[in-house]
Amino acid sequence: MLITPARLLFIMKSQYLKISIVLASLAIIFIARLAYLQLFTDRYALNAANTSIKTEYVIPQRGVIFDRNGRIMVGNQPSYEISFTEALMRPDFDTIDFCHLMRITKPQLIKRISEIKKEKYFSKLTPMTFMKNLSREEIARIQEIIFKYPAFNIVSRPQRQYEVSTSGNLLGYTNEVNDRDIKKDSLYYLPGDFIGKTGIEKSYEKELRGVKGVKYIQKDIRLRNIGSYKNGTLDKDVITGKDITLTIDYDLQRMAEEMMVNKQGAIVALDPANGEILVLATGPDIDPNLFTGPEKTRNLYRLQMDTIYNNRPTFDRSVQAAYPPGSTFKLLTAAAAQQMGVMNDKTIFPCGGGFNYRGLRIKGHGGADPLIPAIQVSSNCYFSYAFIAIMNKYPGDPSRGVDEWKKIMSSFGVGEFLNNDLAVGSKGHIPTGEFYEKRSGGKKDWSANYTMNGSIFNGMGQGDVLLTPLQMANATAAIVNRGWFYTPHIVKSIDGKPNPDPRFKVKHKTLVESKYFEPIIKGMEKVVLAGTARGLKSSDFTMLAKTGTAQVPQGKDNSIFVLAAPAENPKIVVAAVMEHAGFGATWAGPAATAIAEKYLLGDLKRENLYKKMVGASFMPEYKRQWVVDLKRKGLYKEPNKDSVKLQRLEDSIRLIKNDLQRAKLILKRDSIKSKLNNNTPKK
Repeated sequence: MLITPARLLFIMKSQYLKISIVLASLAIIFIARLAYLQLFTDRYALNAANTSIKTEYVIPQRGVIFDRNGRIMVGNQPSYEISFTEALMRPDFDTIDFCHLMRITKPQLIKRISEIKKEKYFSKLTPMTFMKNLSREEIARIQEIIFKYPAFNIVSRPQRQYEVSTSGNLLGYTNEVNDRDIKKDSLYYLPGDFIGKTGIEKSYEKELRGVKGVKYIQKDIRLRNIGSYKNGTLDKDVITGKDITLTIDYDLQRMAEEMMVNKQGAIVALDPANGEILVLATGPDIDPNLFTGPEKTRNLYRLQMDTIYNNRPTFDRSVQAAYPPGSTFKLLTAAAAQQMGVMNDKTIFPCGGGFNYRGLRIKGHGGADPLIPAIQVSSNCYFSYAFIAIMNKYPGDPSRGVDEWKKIMSSFGVGEFLNNDLAVGSKGHIPTGEFYEKRSGGKKDWSANYTMNGSIFNGMGQGDVLLTPLQMANATAAIVNRGWFYTPHIVKSIDGKPNPDPRFKVKHKTLVESKYFEPIIKGMEKVVLAGTARGLKSSDFTMLAKTGTAQVPQGKDNSIFVLAAPAENPKIVVAAVMEHAGFGATWAGPAATAIAEKYLLGDLKRENLYKKMVGASFMPEYKRQWVVDLKRKGLYKEPNKDSVKLQRLEDSIRLIKNDLQRAKLILKRDSIKSKLNNNTPKK
């Protein structure tokens, strides 16, 4: 159809009219919004560009941290600092008098102000931190005179106060925000603010930090206060941080830390009925009081740099260190092999005092026994054959068997992140079929290389299997629960209300049917009654346990032990790892048993278990390994006589410090016990 000129003109006018209407509508909306913001709100009146109104923030007190029994572990105390606002510097500023007041030199003053001006977030109008960590005495001396220097002001900022002397890794610390912290939450954090950096302080930062108060202050042309803006109607009240109650029983926690002095490793205990962590102790431990005061920065640096004897005190071995679980893993091997249908509790493997397969020989215990006696004596032979059966479930395709096994292991929470409320953690390692295919040069059927690639050792908890102590405890809980567990967690309640996190309400079920756990549990019972842990049997409560002695290339074996008690209805599960200590029942066993006894009976009846652990030191072995490692790296220098004397002196000082720490902890415990006994009403 032909379009006439008149028709074309009409169409163009219509389009123009539509565009005009749209533009007019947008203009009306823009003008209306602008009028609303300027006439009916204070948004732009309070903008930072308006120099007549300044925003002042009130820093809230952080929430208090309690243990499960209501004991304060972390509180607050005032911390004082001096702020500097360049815009308030007077022409007649008396440098000499101010330096005398602050007890600093003029060059120090000039240097500090120069440093402040170079800071990323520096502004002439914004108060910047000039001096930190002033004592009450210093503030008392300064506060009556500092008004003469309006560019400098006293700022009170809450600082953490630790009421305990252990568990530094668990509790964590706060420190000044950095650029990354500010970028993560720029709506809340400003330069000079503090944030949880590690531990509970980090994982529950939003709950603990509270909400800042806001005050809008009117200023005159010289930036002097002339009163609240709109009589304070727009101010916001400060909201104190929420108090947090941990699942930790600090009496148990402190006892575990005492037993870890002069040792590397961890002790973990949890309630198998709900996943609440009762103990999360690591060795070496940190006194959290090092995280406060004027020496805080130096202390943090020293802790992070302490690698002598592979000490690494800031490395939380309870959740970050992944260990070969040794014979404790045989329980999971038995569960998976039964579920996969490659054996049952009556299956007997050809064990003759050891394991022999394709030229590989491993010493072991027991003979041709079924499952329960094999657990009782911790037969290496039995569980090596059990894992071969797992790999051979699908002939010609061992990867398929391993992948099915891994899937079952993952359902126990091993080889996976536990998705809990801890600030750090390791997933450990459970190998896949692909892992062994790569190791065997890409072969799909790598069964001929079983002995070469070490896959057989997985059945004994060696090989390529690595678990954290928390994972060991959690897997043990799943076993004694006959196939289910709750995600282990560290916070019981927030502001007196149960922890609302839905992750800790879900009952996780393993891929192993409950019936397959019965013989495993009977085997664990036999371990204590007549097996490798019979020396730890208690006359006051029953136990289920499994010993582990894991070989490691660096030197002496790791000592590992898991237990659940009482056997008929477990209320506590404990996993203990002592690095390079020796047999599982000799060292990790007494530590785990003492924790269970204290928890179940309310007191420790077998003091000899505790005293044995407190008095032991594995530092000589750690030192030997450290020297060997330095020699291997070509970093070791033969000490001369003077350096030997100095090293011995340093070792003596280190041991004395550890002994003093242990004595301090014991005295504190005895003092608390004495007070409790004195307060107990007599019959």
